[in-house]
Amino acid sequence: MKMITRRGLFLLILIVGFLGCLGFLTYSLIADGRDWAMQPYNSSVYYNGELTAAGTITDCDGEILAQTVDSKRVYNEDKNIRKATLHTVGEAGFISTGVQNVFEAKLTGYNVLTGIYNAMGDKSNDMELTIDADVCATAYKALKNYKAGCVGVVNYKTGDLVCMVSTPTYDIENKPSDINDEDNEEYQGVYINRLLSGLYTPGSTFKIVTAICAIENIDDIYDRTFTCEGEYDAGGTPIECNAYHGKITFEEALAKSCNSAFAQIAIELGPEKLAATAKQLGLTTPVTVSGDIESSTGRFFLEKGDANDYVGWTGIGQGDTLVSPVAMLRLVSAIANDGKAVSFNVVDSLANKAGKALDLDFTRRETQLLSAETADAIGKLMRNNVKEQYGDYNYEGLNLCAKSGTAQIDSVDSHNTAWFVGFMDDDKNPYAFVVVVEYGNSGSQTAGPIANKVLQALVND
Repeated sequence: MKMITRRGLFLLILIVGFLGCLGFLTYSLIADGRDWAMQPYNSSVYYNGELTAAGTITDCDGEILAQTVDSKRVYNEDKNIRKATLHTVGEAGFISTGVQNVFEAKLTGYNVLTGIYNAMGDKSNDMELTIDADVCATAYKALKNYKAGCVGVVNYKTGDLVCMVSTPTYDIENKPSDINDEDNEEYQGVYINRLLSGLYTPGSTFKIVTAICAIENIDDIYDRTFTCEGEYDAGGTPIECNAYHGKITFEEALAKSCNSAFAQIAIELGPEKLAATAKQLGLTTPVTVSGDIESSTGRFFLEKGDANDYVGWTGIGQGDTLVSPVAMLRLVSAIANDGKAVSFNVVDSLANKAGKALDLDFTRRETQLLSAETADAIGKLMRNNVKEQYGDYNYEGLNLCAKSGTAQIDSVDSHNTAWFVGFMDDDKNPYAFVVVVEYGNSGSQTAGPIANKVLQALVND
């Protein structure tokens, strides 16, 4: 009887152990099965590092950007389009934010029950993106003569990205053999999508943030005048201005990008209010695209906040502040859209080979970054910038509201990071944009014309 009891107990232990292992394997399959199936050594999915089991990727007009032909991944026949859309489409194993990496399971048709196997044949799914390949090519051509940079354009009503270009880039069909050479400056940071993952000193584009903070915290800001004598000495390192402006109003100070005036405004506001506004406007939180692609996180430092000159430098966008271009794009999109930021998206649709639409698991959301009243006020100031400073004639027919920025990296002007951000105040063309050019010298003179070329191509072509 004791022998039977011992055998029964041993059998029970075996059964419990078996069920435990089965449960663990089932959990692992559900939790990690996708990662197992998507490993580069899985010859059913990859061949020579290419995601050959993936479906076709097209732009918003049906232009083929990537497809599998005879078990080989091939890309658009136009070299400029291939290079312009590289960071959006991605290369398996290299560009982490590209759709071929982020959505590889959806493109191959993976599911937890059958993996990627399909007895009926090709299981892959086709994906249509929101970007316009021709507009992206225009942006690439405008950027390619500079060391590095990015262009982003979004429909601020829908959140759809119509242009996302980062340089340096490369031709995925003819990948340079020396691209991974650490001494090759031409391809430094080539696998990074600078729109999403770059972090830059914002320069005078940060005056948008300081202006919003002033509108919300200084009641008589529009009635104030400030004195600019070519620099402002707040104690410590004098804050130099781009000109001698004399007596200047708040509106004029933003249009002329007066460092003296905005340093005084920032010091009056103080670091805590500036930090709270930067956080409120989303500059210190990542931007999520299509639910699964996440940007880098901006930084706003308060460690030296007691020093007036430090607060002044911070208020004009120099200091230690770092901003992601896509976060600045989200901010100007919200300004254009009554203060509401619509979640960004780069994937328009997904369908199987039979044409049946599939769920993308992406829900569009709106976030109120600033009040409609403040958005209207800062929008009018940005419109005034173009009319009074940049010139409507340089942006014919665009009804542009914008702010330039020239972030000083060192004492050499040609090393500056050039910014131009803003939106079109046009219900038929609701587009917001950001342009960043590394080693770009001047925001209005370098980044501004690039923005014009891209927007003109989008609106007129």
